[in-house]
Amino acid sequence: MITFNRPDGQQVQGYLATPQKEVGAPAIVVIQEWWGLNEQIRGVADRLAHAGYVALVPDLYRGKSTVEEEEAHHLMSALDFGDAATQDVRGAVQYLKQHAAKVAVTGYCMGGALTLLALSNIPELSAGVVWYGCPPLEYIDASKIKVPVLGHWGTQDEFFPPELVDGLEKKLTEATVDFEFDRYLAHHAFANETAVGSGRIAKTQFDPVWSRQAWDRTLTFLGRTMWK
Repeated sequence: MITFNRPDGQQVQGYLATPQKEVGAPAIVVIQEWWGLNEQIRGVADRLAHAGYVALVPDLYRGKSTVEEEEAHHLMSALDFGDAATQDVRGAVQYLKQHAAKVAVTGYCMGGALTLLALSNIPELSAGVVWYGCPPLEYIDASKIKVPVLGHWGTQDEFFPPELVDGLEKKLTEATVDFEFDRYLAHHAFANETAVGSGRIAKTQFDPVWSRQAWDRTLTFLGRTMWK
């Protein structure tokens, strides 16, 4: 865990994963699901570090995490999304920019929604990868998204259904954003290996095949946009 400063001067902690060759490596801010900064999201950062990136997960819940849906909903509901995107996430981006020429942002579910808000509000970013998460469309100023975006969506996702994704796609197209959306015959959280459907939330389900394909596409996208 490290500590970094937000633009307003407040301090935030985060989990930092570094690659074997850190000098010259691009960086990525990883935004948690509604469970908090848990082992699963640390594993995402570690996986990106293994692929050659410096990865930082800001602790949006200030040390709190849970495995209970009700508590996760409570924690997410108490989070100021605008503050998290423009202060916590931007502070993480600015911290990484001290060491890396390019910084991307990626996030899952709640973190996917925050990724889109970050892309609309943080000019220091170089790219974004959204995993099955979106805020209300009126909160996205697509005209401010000036970097490439990749999105992964489940066609059986009941939290972020296809019609919402279609609306987002339309909005980004109208703003001439450079984006690519990939859709998978999958449920919500299909890339989270701890999402087991009958467990914490019946509407989520890990799918190893689609997860691998989405990860392959993500690493190809990052390789194309972050190493130039």
